[in-house]
Amino acid sequence: MGTLPQGITLSPDGTRAYVANRGSDTVSVIDTATDTVTATIPTGAGPVLVALGPDGTRGYVTVADAGLVSVLDTATNTLVTDIPVGAAPAMAAVTPDGTRVYVTQQADTTVSVIDTATNTVTGTIPVGVGGTGVVITPDGARAYVACYSAGVRVIDTATNTVTTTITTGDVPILLALSPDGSRLYVTNVGSATVSVVDTATDAVIDDVGVSAQARFPVVTPDNAHVLVANSLPDTVSVIDTATRTVVENIGVGAGPTGLAVSSDGTHAYVGNSEAGTVSVFATTVLPDQGSTAGGAAVTVTGHHLANATAVRFGTAQAGITANTDTSLTVTEPAGSGAVPVTVTTAGGTGTLGTFYYAPLPALTGISPDSGPVAGSDDEITLTGRNLAGAIDVHFGTSRAVIQSVSDTEITVRARTAPGPGGVPVTVRTAGGSVQGLTYTYVSSSTVTDISPNSGPTSGGTVVTITGTGLSYTEQVTFNGTPAPFEIVSDTTVSATSPPSGAAGTVTVVVTGPVGSPTGSFTYIGGPGI
Repeated sequence: MGTLPQGITLSPDGTRAYVANRGSDTVSVIDTATDTVTATIPTGAGPVLVALGPDGTRGYVTVADAGLVSVLDTATNTLVTDIPVGAAPAMAAVTPDGTRVYVTQQADTTVSVIDTATNTVTGTIPVGVGGTGVVITPDGARAYVACYSAGVRVIDTATNTVTTTITTGDVPILLALSPDGSRLYVTNVGSATVSVVDTATDAVIDDVGVSAQARFPVVTPDNAHVLVANSLPDTVSVIDTATRTVVENIGVGAGPTGLAVSSDGTHAYVGNSEAGTVSVFATTVLPDQGSTAGGAAVTVTGHHLANATAVRFGTAQAGITANTDTSLTVTEPAGSGAVPVTVTTAGGTGTLGTFYYAPLPALTGISPDSGPVAGSDDEITLTGRNLAGAIDVHFGTSRAVIQSVSDTEITVRARTAPGPGGVPVTVRTAGGSVQGLTYTYVSSSTVTDISPNSGPTSGGTVVTITGTGLSYTEQVTFNGTPAPFEIVSDTTVSATSPPSGAAGTVTVVVTGPVGSPTGSFTYIGGPGI
């Protein structure tokens, strides 16, 4: 595999995966039957994605650093022509009839429209700064463009004009449509959420919290789940489309970015940009983890599943709630350990995957245990046991953003809280939810008075510092020199001035978890000859 793999695209027949390697200026072609690279295609500088036409014979490679879209002949794995477009082309989408390609330009303000018959740009559509993701509805009537500075623009492809702007979460970047086109999923990297849009009204109907640095989303062919690559914690979130909740986080390689699911819904391919690898994992059982108590809804995907008479997790039978030829929805039975998932039909019994019963998590520590009501980019570390695959962390009602996860440690960023005070910390994994720790949201501190406000250079003056939000004072300094102090109340701190080498007025700084308000103190020299 090349370096910095970005977008991944599967051929319509599912036999090949095309991976754009931005760091090595190549496209890798993977044989999905053997999961081996069978060809490496040199491109211009900075390839980001290969968008395939409906018949799979042509690919359109966005080459960001060169400002091009290169046309790929998939039969010969050669580039046949280059089409200049705007600055830093990012994503491309081909219309269902294969006649046009819509290309976003991340460093420009337009979307380029390419005529595939002539391989020329026939139009540009103003959309705003930062156009990245683009998808086209199954009927070809609309294109959706994610602009990180301007929301999601809706383009009428008949007139190539923007008709609507959808306001989603902070910094929308990438998009996926449900197979029937009724739902649009938008990854918002700034707010670590996925916005769910009803395309009939172009209104956001929900925002689903995921982990940090969300990248490509993809919808499974049965429309049961949305998978989202989370680049920072190296996971893929599995969102249940019915409940619009994350039901599992799957660990993959470092820096997952690109994501694709096979047309039969049985495998996912993840481009790990930092690791320079592609992870392949089965999606035949989703989620494939749950609590020992059972009760979770699980989708089993495969072939020839119609009229299934039994689904077993190990030896325990699951309740079947929905059944088609390619998909089953079942209720997970209680169990423990790793067990095979088998399906029995009139044709026999087959094993479709493995289900892992996760133990209940436990929390033992948090550091730091307080922070500003407005939230912070500073990392907070939670320690404990059985934390791998953590799905959600909440401080009270506020969802924290997961930055990294191991079995014994989670790092998160705190988001805005309704107000100051201590709140319970809740961690949810596939094994269940646990509390037991407290995080305290603190209001900004102020200093309104220091009394007395002068004393001898020899130090030793006991001063009363008055203000607000002083309960969590961590340090008091006089001209940078730490002073002994005592917290009296949220509005009062008592401190003793340290010695000073010179007379004069100095700054007194009161440092806490939220800000460092200041006051002044004047050192007075003693009498001399």
